[in-house]
This record gives sequence, C-alpha cells and structure tokens, in this order.
Amino acid sequence: MHISEGILHGPTLAAGFVGAGLIAAATMRNMDMEEIPKISVITSVFFVASLIKVPIGPSSVHLILNGLAAVVLGWRAFPAILLAIILQAIIFGHGGVTVIGVNAVMLGGGALVAYMVWQQRHRFPNMKRREFVFGALAGATATISSGIVLALALVTTGEAFAGVALAVLAAHIPIMLIEGAVVGACADFLQRVKPEVLAGQSTRADRG
Repeated sequence: MHISEGILHGPTLAAGFVGAGLIAAATMRNMDMEEIPKISVITSVFFVASLIKVPIGPSSVHLILNGLAAVVLGWRAFPAILLAIILQAIIFGHGGVTVIGVNAVMLGGGALVAYMVWQQRHRFPNMKRREFVFGALAGATATISSGIVLALALVTTGEAFAGVALAVLAAHIPIMLIEGAVVGACADFLQRVKPEVLAGQSTRADRG
C-alpha cells in the first residue's frame, strides 16, 4: 500500500511531508535509547513484509503489518514505519522519494489509530483472549484507516480519481480481514510467551 510518484499534486505532497514531520516529532518525544532495538526489529519486519508480494491475477497483495507495529510499539510505531518507508524508497524505489511524507502519514497514521483501538482492551479485564480480539481489531483498523487516507489523497488529485479511490477502499476489505487475523494471532502469542513486549501493558492483574 504505497502511493507512487507522479500521481499526487505538489500541495498534497508538501502537506504529507509537513504532516509526517509533525507527527514524527510528537511520537519521538522523550524516546529512550533502550527502545531503539525494539523499534529496529519492528522496522525490519514492516520493511520485509511490504516487499513480499503474492500475485493475484494482474495485481498483487502483501501484508502491511502497521497494526502489528502499533500493538508492539504504541506511539513509536510511526517513526518505525517512517524509517522503513524511507529505506524502501531509497534502496528499492518502492513508492518514491517525493511521496515519503504521504505514505508515512497513510501507513503510520493508520498505526496510531490502531494503537488507540488496542488500548481499549484495558476496559475488558475479564474478556477471554482479549489480546487476540483487540489485536485483530487493531490490525483491521490500521488497514482500513490507511486505505481511507490513501483514498483521500487520490481524491485531492482530481475528480477523475474518485472512482479509483472507491475501488481502492473496496480492495482493502479482504486485506483488512487478513491483517486482523495475523495481528490478532501475533498479539495472542506474544501475550502468552512474552507479554512485556506488547505496548501499553498495564498492571499484572490487568493482563489476565
């Protein structure tokens, strides 16, 4: 899920860079050096997942995993995704340099929305397999939120892209379901084997 170069207008590209810069500054505040290894691992996972494409007819799909980044890193998911997008653009030309800002807002912004959903699990301390449930919701939310930003970015380019924007949103529905299942399973597994890895952990009693 990357917007390629040559599609969006200059103002939209500029707004993407400004937005990405502001969000990155906010989400990197008071970052501890001890967080760097964890962020690096998730950056690598996001980087690799986006490059593994499964051909379907004339197109292809791939896992996004910005929801997983949110479940593990919380607010730090944005700088991790931003770094991965920069590396993808520079090393492989994935997307392109001029759309780094828009792609970061699209995918990183989806991760931030997903983290807000993930945090709601603390409201249900007695729910069975709540990490799976809210991990799945976070994964699905991240995908559809990013799809909405992508559609809005396309609409700003002109009315001719309105139909394309709707098609893009529709195409993200099956991806949303797959992402939800994958992130939910990962969150459930991590809760059982290494719960401290998950973002926004509360008290031991609340981890139930």
